[in-house]
Amino acid sequence: MRSRKRWEEGVSQAAVKTELDRALALDIVRVTESTAVAAALWRGRGNEAAADESAATAMYRELARLPIEGVVVVGEGEENETPLLYIGETVGAGHGPEVDLAVDPIEGSTLCAKALPNALSVMALAPRGSLLKVPDIYMDKIAVGPGFPEGLVDLDASPADNLKALSLAKGVPIGDISVCILDRPRHAKLIEEVKAAGASLRLIGDGDIAGVIHVTEPLETGIDIYMGIGGAPEGVLAAAALACIGGQMQGRLVAANEQHRGRARAAGIHDLGRKFAMRDMVMGDLSFAATGITDGSLLEGVSFTKEGVFTHSVIMRASTHTVRWIRTEHPDIGKFD
Repeated sequence: MRSRKRWEEGVSQAAVKTELDRALALDIVRVTESTAVAAALWRGRGNEAAADESAATAMYRELARLPIEGVVVVGEGEENETPLLYIGETVGAGHGPEVDLAVDPIEGSTLCAKALPNALSVMALAPRGSLLKVPDIYMDKIAVGPGFPEGLVDLDASPADNLKALSLAKGVPIGDISVCILDRPRHAKLIEEVKAAGASLRLIGDGDIAGVIHVTEPLETGIDIYMGIGGAPEGVLAAAALACIGGQMQGRLVAANEQHRGRARAAGIHDLGRKFAMRDMVMGDLSFAATGITDGSLLEGVSFTKEGVFTHSVIMRASTHTVRWIRTEHPDIGKFD
């Protein structure tokens, strides 16, 4: 009788936890929706700073309403650099589960300011201690989608070897492989090596979270693999999305100067040569949400009409690999104030 009672209590607690997780999943997409709407009001106006400030304020406001005890692990910068959503800041209503948060109110501020494709509002939520705390410096990354043997690609291999391994795994010639790379001067050598190997290029101006996520749907996006150096915070957010959807990724911090090295030490990372696998960056039952700010290959942007505001979002959970695409009509724009 006693064992049955404990079993029933366990089932009840599991049911409560499941319902709580589902509720939080919907709550975090409300956060990214509100943030995307705030950013979209500055879309195409050429003012990155105003868009960033508006989006960060909206995200902070919405997070304050969540029934969580949250800590920002990946945020807008160090405490002395930004007033809101800085690394280490506590957010939430102050009651509920203890969680880590990785946030980026505008992934692709330049894209938003210029009304270019693939600007997103993104965040990930996970149990406390589940997200890698990284400084606001650079990270070298490589990522591919699901369905391949673990360790298929490697940061320590040459671009040509990685492309050969991927082409063999896909059963296609290297010429059919498309590589997504941030269009930066630092990638000149990488770009030449990809060209020499015979693969095609998809250069993007900004938005490397979207760039990494795109490898999970190559038939839709035309992107098979992501390579190159981008932001370390964006690397953790991209790893969170891949953990939910499937795929594999490696990252290694890149310190451009002594200030960057100091930031890494302050974050508890002393070995800058360490190669982080996806499971090193994110773990546990995490949820990831993104809402489009501008139209892109992943999500449609915010649309303002006489009938209201329309948003397009995706919400994912790692424990179930559930992916929900959500189109929402918001008749009352006043709710975003």
